[in-house]
Amino acid sequence: MTLLIAALLAVQNAPPIVSPEAHEDRRVTFRLRAPKAQEVKVAGPELRGPLGGPSKAMEKDEKGLWSVTVGPVEPGIYDYAFEVDGLRITDPSSPHVFGNRRGSRGFLEVPGPKGSPRHDEWRDVPHGTVTAHWYASAVAGGARRRVHVYAPPGYAKEKDRKYPVLYLLHGSGDDDSHWTLLGRAHVIADNLIADGKAAPMLIVMTDGHVSVPPKEGEEAEARRARAAGAFERDLLDHVVPLVESEYRANAARDARAIVGLSMGGGQSLGAGLRNVDRFAWVGGFSASTRGWEKGVPGMTADAAKVNADLRLLWIAIGKEDFLLEQNRTFDAWLKEAGIKHTYRETEGLHAWGVWRRYLAEFLPLLFKPKD
Repeated sequence: MTLLIAALLAVQNAPPIVSPEAHEDRRVTFRLRAPKAQEVKVAGPELRGPLGGPSKAMEKDEKGLWSVTVGPVEPGIYDYAFEVDGLRITDPSSPHVFGNRRGSRGFLEVPGPKGSPRHDEWRDVPHGTVTAHWYASAVAGGARRRVHVYAPPGYAKEKDRKYPVLYLLHGSGDDDSHWTLLGRAHVIADNLIADGKAAPMLIVMTDGHVSVPPKEGEEAEARRARAAGAFERDLLDHVVPLVESEYRANAARDARAIVGLSMGGGQSLGAGLRNVDRFAWVGGFSASTRGWEKGVPGMTADAAKVNADLRLLWIAIGKEDFLLEQNRTFDAWLKEAGIKHTYRETEGLHAWGVWRRYLAEFLPLLFKPKD
């Protein structure tokens, strides 16, 4: 018992572990106390360059503290995790850990040089607010659902002003909170608005998952299609009316935009192109467009109307993204159908660093007056 108490006291009195630790030279040190572990690695998809591969082995000292220093790392925000004897865990010493639909995830941040902050880095500029807004959805059987709503700087003071709205959708593993937690949408918007590069706007970050009960004998693809339809009805029947009744939103079609990433990119392109009478600005980041070789299901095949109604159709994807061929196929269909659009392939994986960059490019394109 005495030895046990002594061991507990030793753990309690041990200095706190700092992990991750970003140094001034942009090297990063990761640490984990796991005295009984046989092998510990740190892994991060966007850190693969400085990590020398998909994962980097850590070394253990005589006290059971594992550590490794990598870099220098380019300024940015990076997902990472530890692999402990084959078990993947988030960093227990990091304050930047939160849940998602598949468990938990964490990140580290490497600041930009002094005087040259990143586009997604907190700056001393006027800031907007983000509100978590709950509502009951008849589409979801009366279930309670949530959106996060960004209001730009000055919103509370300018009582007579109405604002355009961007509906911003997340990917399959996340929820409506992740465009602020990892996407830094509010920070990117604050910085662009402060620099006069983007119009002040409301940004509505929805929950893209609407549960639909399975039907006997139903195939997975059919169920996914029903879930996508349920999300679109929830968006149009509940979210848009909620925003336009509870916030000072400009309800004109030219004042509505929609964009998303991955699963949300497919949702935004589908909902936007099926409803050009409601959305004038449509985009997709690394969008899931599986099965769209002949166009968006349910979309009116009238290129002239789509071109007349849409102010912007913007699609971008990384050259190392696993959805690249889907996007190339969809781009080819849009060209064949005669639908005007911008299609971009950039460097990058299927990762948040790419999507934050796309958002910073997309926001300045929105809500411009017609020539």
